[in-house]
Amino acid sequence: MHLIIPYAALADMPAVALKCLALPHLRQLLSQMQCTHSDAQGQAAAPATHMPHERAQARALGWPDTGAWPWAALAYPDDPAPQAWLTPCHWQVGMDQVLMLDPAHLNLLDQESQQLLEAMQPYLKEDGLDVQWHSALRWHARGDIFNAMRPASLDRVIGANLKPWMGDEHLPAPLRRLQSEMQMLLYNHPINDARMDKRQYTVNSFWVHGAGAPLPAPNPTPQSGVLVIDALRSPALQGDWQAWQAAWLQLDAEHLRPLVDRADLHLTLCSATAAHTYQRRTPTWLQRLSAALRPTDTSQALLALIPK
Repeated sequence: MHLIIPYAALADMPAVALKCLALPHLRQLLSQMQCTHSDAQGQAAAPATHMPHERAQARALGWPDTGAWPWAALAYPDDPAPQAWLTPCHWQVGMDQVLMLDPAHLNLLDQESQQLLEAMQPYLKEDGLDVQWHSALRWHARGDIFNAMRPASLDRVIGANLKPWMGDEHLPAPLRRLQSEMQMLLYNHPINDARMDKRQYTVNSFWVHGAGAPLPAPNPTPQSGVLVIDALRSPALQGDWQAWQAAWLQLDAEHLRPLVDRADLHLTLCSATAAHTYQRRTPTWLQRLSAALRPTDTSQALLALIPK
C-alpha cells in the first residue's frame, strides 16, 4: 500500500505551528521507516506542470516520467479516446496577470454547473469535443486535441498567475480561443447574473487538466493500493492554519493509526515544492538504540519538505 499525503507542510506556516503539532502515529511510523526517494523543485526552476503529490502518484502508478499524465482517462480506463477534465472556474483579470481562484470557492451547485455546460455545448461540439457532466467542478471531455497536450494541473494553477501555462505546449490555441468565446458567452448568462445578485463569484472560464489517452499497463505492474488523502488540501489552500492542524490530528488518528503495523506500507509526505517517500526498514541494533534514546521528531520530517 502506498499512502500519499498532499500539503503535509506549508511554506508560509510558522515553524512553531509544526513543532507543537502532536502526531503520535506519524511519529511511530517514521521511526520504523527510512526516506527512499526525494522529489524537490528548486526555487529557481521553471514552474512545473504538476504538484509533488501528483508526481508521486504518477510514479506509484508506474507511469512514465513525462509529465503528460492522463488523470481523466484514469477514471474512464475502458475508453480508448484522449480525454481531459474541464473545470469551470473564475479568473481574476488584472493589468499584467490572470489569477486562478480556487474553484471550490465558487460553491457551484450541480444544477448551475449543468446549465452552464448546456449553454456551452454548441461551441464545444463545433470544436470536436464530446463533453459530459461528471460533477459540479469536473466535466469529462473527449477529443483528439487532448492527445498531445501537457496542461498544468488544477492544484498547480490555483492562486497562481496563469501566464506560464497558456502557451501551445500546455494549452493549444483552439482551446484558448474556446476559453475566450466562453468568457463572452457566460458574461451575461442568467446563472452568473443570479450569482452576482448573491455576491458570489461568477463562472467566467474553464481550465483543462488531466489530459491524454489511457496509458498501457506498465511492466512490471506497479504497486497496488495507491491512496491519496486530501484531508489537508482545503485548509491549506485557504491558509487556515487552525483547520489544517485539526485536519492533521484527525488524519493521524483515523488514517495512520491503523497502518502502524502494516509491513508493506509506503508513505509519501508532500508540500507544494517537495515530496519525500518512506519505506519500512529492518533496523540494526544501533538504530533501535538510537530511536529509543532519541525519539523521531515529526516536525523535522515536515520541515524538511519546505525549502530554506
